Amino acid sequence: MAGNRKLGKRTDQRVQLVVSQASQLLWHGKIETTLQRAKEARKVAEKMVTLAIRTYTDTVNVKKQKLNRKDEKIDVDFINDGPKKLAARRRMLATLADIKEPKGEKESKGEYRERTRDIKHPLIEKIFTEYAPKYANRKEELGQGGGYTRIIKLGNRRGDDAEKVILEMV
Repeated sequence: MAGNRKLGKRTDQRVQLVVSQASQLLWHGKIETTLQRAKEARKVAEKMVTLAIRTYTDTVNVKKQKLNRKDEKIDVDFINDGPKKLAARRRMLATLADIKEPKGEKESKGEYRERTRDIKHPLIEKIFTEYAPKYANRKEELGQGGGYTRIIKLGNRRGDDAEKVILEMV
């Protein structure tokens, strides 16, 4: 019988833990955790990457008219998400935790605002712009889908003897 691991937590805590670890994995590329938690976070992360791979090319070009400062109408081209990509984006927003773009050292508040002005959900953008093209190319070259994460065992933790691992994106 294959099911969810209990991880010694109540359901709401367990779901939040797994979602949080999957989000951190997708943002940072690797996390250190226990083996059981890594296996659960891996399931969520790989499903989100697969969803992005299937839909990242679905875009629609839209022309809109805007008024400039001289009250003249100008045609402006926009690239919007297609219906499949939009549905995938909404599913990811419902599943993953929303991580904010970190402010760099020695970066002023104004520079940070300017850099992050157009990005509402940086984790979702990272999945669609970095991971989806990378793993789609990998899928075409190797002829296989899945297997986007790797678990490296580190040994047992002192104190409770839990098996520690590094979970990373391949």
